[in-house]
Amino acid sequence: MFNKILIANRGEIACRVIQTAHRLGVKCVAVYSEADANARHVAMADEAFLLGPAPSTESYLRADKIIEICKQSGAQAVHPGYGFLSENTEFAEALEANGITFIGPPSSAIAAMGSKSAAKEIMSHASVPLVPGYHGDDQDPALLKQESEKCGFPQLLKAVAGGGGKGMRVVESLEEFDEALVSACREAKKAFGNPDMLIERYLTQPRHVEIQVFCDKHGNGIYLAERDCSVQRRHQKVIEEAPAPGLSDEVRVAMGEAAVRAAQAIDYVGAGTVEFLYDVDGSFYFMEMNTRLQVEHPVTELITGQDLVEWQLRIADGSELPITQDQVKVRGHALEARIYAEDPDNDFLPATGSLKYLRTPAENAHVRVDTGVIEGDEVSVFYDPMIAKLIVWDENREAAINRMVQALEEYRIAGLKTNTRFLRNLADAGPFREQDLDTGFIDKHRELLFPASRLDQQFCLAIAAAYFLETAKAGNTIKGDTFSPFSSQNGWRLNSEYARPMKLMLGEDLHELSILEQQPEYEVTVDEASYRVSATLNDDALNVIINGHRLTVHCFQDGDNLTIFHEGEQFQCRQHRDTFSETEQAGDASLAAPMNGAVVAVLVEKGQEVTAGQTLVIMEAMKMEHSISAPTDGVVADIFFAEGDLVNEGSELIALDAADEEAA
Repeated sequence: MFNKILIANRGEIACRVIQTAHRLGVKCVAVYSEADANARHVAMADEAFLLGPAPSTESYLRADKIIEICKQSGAQAVHPGYGFLSENTEFAEALEANGITFIGPPSSAIAAMGSKSAAKEIMSHASVPLVPGYHGDDQDPALLKQESEKCGFPQLLKAVAGGGGKGMRVVESLEEFDEALVSACREAKKAFGNPDMLIERYLTQPRHVEIQVFCDKHGNGIYLAERDCSVQRRHQKVIEEAPAPGLSDEVRVAMGEAAVRAAQAIDYVGAGTVEFLYDVDGSFYFMEMNTRLQVEHPVTELITGQDLVEWQLRIADGSELPITQDQVKVRGHALEARIYAEDPDNDFLPATGSLKYLRTPAENAHVRVDTGVIEGDEVSVFYDPMIAKLIVWDENREAAINRMVQALEEYRIAGLKTNTRFLRNLADAGPFREQDLDTGFIDKHRELLFPASRLDQQFCLAIAAAYFLETAKAGNTIKGDTFSPFSSQNGWRLNSEYARPMKLMLGEDLHELSILEQQPEYEVTVDEASYRVSATLNDDALNVIINGHRLTVHCFQDGDNLTIFHEGEQFQCRQHRDTFSETEQAGDASLAAPMNGAVVAVLVEKGQEVTAGQTLVIMEAMKMEHSISAPTDGVVADIFFAEGDLVNEGSELIALDAADEEAA
């Protein structure tokens, strides 16, 4: 076994690799950008080296710098994690040339699968079923459009060197093709350095089922069950599970054997994932092979009892596979939810900010949290916004789903927007429980997944008032006779009752509360509704009895702002102080940045007439493009940013003079 390895990655996957390596007695070298100087993976490693500035092109993608650090530190091998250089042929070749082991497949295997079009040609010869489409080298736009028409609609434009949903567009008709091609090529060029496209017939109700394969240097290959990754948004996985529900044993075997054939056709070594589209009629088609460890590998670990990172290390060091195909045992069911800094209510736009408050469910035999962050860390615009992976296991799928719902309710984050509430709704949704799965699940069940909050506003305002009263009481104790009313802070008046006022802001709405303290309770009046409330505060847990209803909520206060967490829901309000003035901003037909990011393209000029729906600016955040369109017909009055500029969420991008409807 290696004595020392370097992890050429960051975040949760770097932490995950370090955990197994340390268990095996292997020392770890971390690398980091200036933005990650205080990151968790840096603290966990035995030593760490600075790569460069925050942008990945100047840090985590610096293959030359990583090889230099390997030599300087004495690292014998490199684990690439996923993303960054994990599927970079040149990087693997450079390591091989410098006598450093790449903990992954040979560079030739990466090259074979790196081009989706070439990969499909190889799979065809290996008798692996393929979706109809065009996978050729000729990338002339006119030819691509001609092949598009032959393929039929709907269809999928996909970057040949892509992954993670980048450089991918669904095309519904020939009229949409030209614009989709330009957009997909531009995104692919920026993300992968290669704008080439392939075309596939787009199955309307497919499931995304993938097979975990492993091969060693001695010609052995096996598959470790399958995973269902059908629930996606923007072609990126949201919840994964293993084994895939509803598959027959015959399909499982056929798919697994096809995956092993695919791997052995390219002399594969190490961990790989062969991804298939599984159609409603039981047929399946090769989609792509990821020549690395997958984000969702923990669900396979939990149902097989194997440590896949340990397998990677041992196989890279020359060992044979630890078990044979007939020794693979699958037990129970596992699910993984990807917890992201993003806003599901705003088309899942990525979010940035500080993890001001972070509480995770307790880890045990049923619950696992893989993360690379701690409370106080920053989620920046430079890297993927995934905060953690929440993985659960139980004896069957229904029990595992119940575990997931409970664990998501216990996951509490404040400081930036996250998808925890959305994930909880998804896991608990009837169609998901009933295995009604396909890649269009989220759009199909949108109303079910984005319900109104279950929390009653007035009820929560009364709880918020109790919290502010309890914190004030705890922080303003007057020493004196504990039995004297003059030692209390409750607004007591001789021969009269005093109902103190409290003003709470709910969004932009002001609510005036009246609070009468009658030990040991408060009588709280909210918008003419009256509540009898008693409360005790223990750390962040507020134990409340409100009109006889006993419950526990968790609270986080940030200045005058309060977030209340209860059963997977969040309630946010702000204590209003009259000494603070409110400012209002308004803009006629101005266009603001929907998130922090960079301007990729400005498609209009000052003074240009535009129509409603026309794309004006294209922004990029977390390697994904987002189009900002004109809300109405009008004339571009001003442009405030240029291509390449970094902008903050809410910044005005373009001033638009709306067209005069009467003149029309």
